Amino acid sequence: MHSSAIFPLFYLPPVSYFSALKDHDFDFLIEREEHFPKQTYRNRARIYSPNGPLDLFIPVVKGSKFHTKIKDVKISYDFKWQRLHWLSLESCYRNSAYFEYYEDELTPFYEKKFDYLFDYNLELLQWLFKQLKRKEELRFTAEYVKDPDPGSDFRDKLHFKNPEYTVPAKPYYQVFEERIGFLPNMSIVDLLFNQGPQAKNYL
Repeated sequence: MHSSAIFPLFYLPPVSYFSALKDHDFDFLIEREEHFPKQTYRNRARIYSPNGPLDLFIPVVKGSKFHTKIKDVKISYDFKWQRLHWLSLESCYRNSAYFEYYEDELTPFYEKKFDYLFDYNLELLQWLFKQLKRKEELRFTAEYVKDPDPGSDFRDKLHFKNPEYTVPAKPYYQVFEERIGFLPNMSIVDLLFNQGPQAKNYL
């Protein structure tokens, strides 16, 4: 029997996330019943800074790191991470071809406070699909499936420490590539800011 691929919900996911979705013809479920795992893209994004890869972290409320379902994990605002993330995006991409093209729509995500990490990531993902000209009706898991078909389980595959899923090798222009070279699998916003509406063709 055919089953949809299962994808975690990431913060500004890497390019490989969207490549994997495309490989599965965008037939996927978003995992919302898993326990929150530490050190993943669920609350971090990787962007291209003048010094190379830079990770942006969304802090979560203490206690959320152990045996809390992903949909129940709360965002912490003990420090002004939204301002830090926005300043980082600005400093890294202000000189990119399309930062200003997306700026006005993206800014509210760094001004409005969201209670839950899942809700925040979900609204961002919906915005990203809109920019990539994808009309996706998002569907979610109703229960946690421990051992789904390995070929369709992406909950642990798309990991910055041990990337199992390769991304397209073809480079695109990046702001600091003359200094460091092309860095693959940055956050999807790296592709958007540098390629604009052509990002969908890259994928």
